[in-house]
Amino acid sequence: MYSPPIGDYVADRCFFIMTINSSNIEDLKNVALAILKQYPNERIFALDGAMGVGKTTFMQAMAQILGSTSSVSSPTFALVNEYELANGCIYHFDFYRIKNCQEAQDIGFEEYLYSGEYCFIEWAEMVEELLPEETIHINIHVDNDNLTRIFQF
Repeated sequence: MYSPPIGDYVADRCFFIMTINSSNIEDLKNVALAILKQYPNERIFALDGAMGVGKTTFMQAMAQILGSTSSVSSPTFALVNEYELANGCIYHFDFYRIKNCQEAQDIGFEEYLYSGEYCFIEWAEMVEELLPEETIHINIHVDNDNLTRIFQF
């Protein structure tokens, strides 16, 4: 898989790559800070990566950076979890178990997307056709050592 260097423009899109050791939550917080700094006005983020790569663990760090004191867990069975912020909330979706976009529409997914609140979507490829163009994709890959996570956004 091609990994463009930091700031390389590929197909009219800029990719930023950051490598971290996932055993340290502080490193995940630094990745979350970098993403929020790069995209200060964006609110919709797709978390792409294989099962077990650490999407929900990353969400725990992201929620802390955004100021949530809520307990973050995988919304696999609920489809969406809400985490409180001082001035709003975070919606955390997990669409691993859905069969089609209609199921996402049935829970009001598009209303969440256009609420102006932070939306983080695991297994976003299941609802790709519903995502707005400005969605920021965060790809998480495990390096060969099975400890290092590579974040591309």
